[in-house]
Amino acid sequence: MIPEYLPATWTAFAAALGDHLWQSTLFAVVAGLLTLILRNNHARARYWLWLAASMKFLVPFSLLVAIGSHLPWSRGSAGTKAGLYFAMEEVSQPFSQPAMTVISRVTPSTVSPSVIHLLPGLLAAAWLCGFLVVLSVWYLRWRGISVAIRDAVPLREGREVEALRRLERIGGMRKRIEMLLSRASLEPGIFGIARPVLVWPERISERLEDVHLEAILAHEVWHVRRRDNLAAAIHMAVESVFWFHPLVWWLGARLVEERERACDEEVLELGNERQVYAESILKVCEFCVGSPLDCVSGVTGADLKKRIARIMSEGVACRLDFRRKLLLGAFALVAVAAPVVFGLLQATQVRAQAQNAVRIAPAFDAVIIKPNKTGDPMPGFSIPGRRMQAAVFKPDRFMATNFTLRGLIHLAYGVQDSQILAGPDWLDSEKYDVEAKLGSSAVNELGKLSPDQRDLESQSMLQALLADRFKLTLHDETKEVPAYVLVIAKGGPKLTENTYRNGVTGPDGLVYGGGPGIFFTGPSQLAGQRTHLGPFVGLLSGQLGRPVIDKTGLTGVYDFTLDWLAPLRTLESAPSLLKAVPEHAEALTKVHAIEAASLLEAVSEQLGLELNLQTAPVEILVIDHVERPSEN
Repeated sequence: MIPEYLPATWTAFAAALGDHLWQSTLFAVVAGLLTLILRNNHARARYWLWLAASMKFLVPFSLLVAIGSHLPWSRGSAGTKAGLYFAMEEVSQPFSQPAMTVISRVTPSTVSPSVIHLLPGLLAAAWLCGFLVVLSVWYLRWRGISVAIRDAVPLREGREVEALRRLERIGGMRKRIEMLLSRASLEPGIFGIARPVLVWPERISERLEDVHLEAILAHEVWHVRRRDNLAAAIHMAVESVFWFHPLVWWLGARLVEERERACDEEVLELGNERQVYAESILKVCEFCVGSPLDCVSGVTGADLKKRIARIMSEGVACRLDFRRKLLLGAFALVAVAAPVVFGLLQATQVRAQAQNAVRIAPAFDAVIIKPNKTGDPMPGFSIPGRRMQAAVFKPDRFMATNFTLRGLIHLAYGVQDSQILAGPDWLDSEKYDVEAKLGSSAVNELGKLSPDQRDLESQSMLQALLADRFKLTLHDETKEVPAYVLVIAKGGPKLTENTYRNGVTGPDGLVYGGGPGIFFTGPSQLAGQRTHLGPFVGLLSGQLGRPVIDKTGLTGVYDFTLDWLAPLRTLESAPSLLKAVPEHAEALTKVHAIEAASLLEAVSEQLGLELNLQTAPVEILVIDHVERPSEN
């Protein structure tokens, strides 16, 4: 029951986080099973498995699924646009509407209990506290090490440097490791990622023989060659973000254990005696303090008792044979390819469902499409003035007059004109009258659906009509285009929480509405009653001729009134309004540009919201093929 009381954004985020956590946990379990199979092989193979399990926490499978769903061969014709506003009674050109009604059907809201409503904020605060605590502890430890390094001096000669240069040549190191002599009691260790340096305590050399010295240096050289500090830093990032997951900390211990074991194996394979190497580690432990951070690779990491026992007793580790290499390759391929393929198949299935929805939607029994060359409305419309477009969905038919093909696509797919790209020259110039009738069985079938389902079916029917009579095919893309972003103004929103109960009285004295929706009470006046912002955002997109993206975060049900030509009652304000949005002056007539500017000003002053024009990623439709409609 709790999800019912939480905002949809938090519910979706919680579900996505839960999926990511169980998927990452399962991935780590599978990696652990593979390490058991490789228990007699080199430690570096097991180390990379644990590191992959750690990095999986930073790469959700949903990202790979999204990549698969956006591959070129997964694209097809655009289907019904879920989540796009589609509420149509009568539609006309921007700033030229007669009084009309645009009804949006909204599910009644549920009052959220205060405690449950605060739950997302409390959880976010708890996570943030843990995140800051982990970072603070690591920062204090790092600062202690950085102080010791700042006081250290470069060591450029001596038996330590000669042994280090010899080991670099043996290990095939192209870049020399700088050696710093420190007065601190820290163990020998590698500090840094991009330019690692070897920090060497100044008094430790007096207690080490040449063979001990070379064994310790060999261990540190292998840390650099394996880039262990970088891997440790990545896992520290995982621990800071997912500090609440016990498995993450357990993975950290496994990574340290296997990396030290891998370096031990490399040192012994260079020909160092087991007893000498074990003595070297114990001497360092006797006179030095271990590194406080995993991303500073030292020589005394992991469980020393187990390490010494393995060094003294275990034989040479086996190399990976062909079967185990094949097993690891298959695991990597499945881990990466499976989500991508799933995304590809899911996109194909969604596209097939969309196409199937068009096929199973009730079809129009009779369709009449005629070019409109006079600009006069077809019979059935009473529109003040010529060359105005209007459309209506009645229970038994769809009618549109003076509509261009772009306008019909706008109705069928719920996108704005600016979101439709490509197409022939006549896309905007040739206008049509359309009358599509439904049979009695189709009317009955649609009557059994909910209002939202009926809207979707109406869209599907119109899409099928365009595909049949205009031979329209298209696909969807995401592009950066100029769009308006709706945000809350500095003074805060001026929307009212649901006060209208019996409709809205317009300037003409008539009562509009009575139910939830947005109602035009005049040519430039409208009122919202018990409505979410979704229908209003869709209406703004149509009025401004550009996509509008809602980033207000407002999820309530509101009442409001808006009169965007009120500033034009004073003609002196017209030049300043036109100057405010010069981009409209290029696309529209001067009068329309002033009206658009007035709408922006009215939204800000009367509703406490701002519309900022900027480039943003927007879903668009690209026309692949279209023809003039066939004869009736």
